[in-house]
Amino acid sequence: MAEAFFEPTGTTVQTMVDSISSEVRSRIMSLIRGRNTRPEIYVRRILHAAGYRFRLHRNDLPGRPDIVLPRYWTAVFINGCFWHGHDCRRGKRPSSNTEFWAEKIDRTMGRDRRNSEALSVAGWRVVTIWECRLEADTDALLADLADVSGRATVLSS
Repeated sequence: MAEAFFEPTGTTVQTMVDSISSEVRSRIMSLIRGRNTRPEIYVRRILHAAGYRFRLHRNDLPGRPDIVLPRYWTAVFINGCFWHGHDCRRGKRPSSNTEFWAEKIDRTMGRDRRNSEALSVAGWRVVTIWECRLEADTDALLADLADVSGRATVLSS
């Protein structure tokens, strides 16, 4: 349902009113998980099947990486394109409430950069797997780990 109002400049602006109450919207948004997401579980299954062992969400590392392979000094972040501001179709920013979303996503991108830099300085290799390139990025991770470990590459596809 559109609602019209006048700006001080004298122009009429149409806005969309959310058809869901703020309490229901809050409940819906609270269901968005940060851990054990489908992409994360996919990558974990592939790594485990290839024989790699890892730790999850280590609190003692900057950014609490989704997957940590301590033997290979590799930290893996599995990022959703929208939430982490990826430059792809899925990372398109909303056209409503643009200031809020721009601020939120820019903060997330800055935090991601700081965490990656801190991990790199500490000697960790940082790998980011994007939701839109899940299979390709996972295959690249497997190939990279195979190079480091001397194993034969086992691709997920």
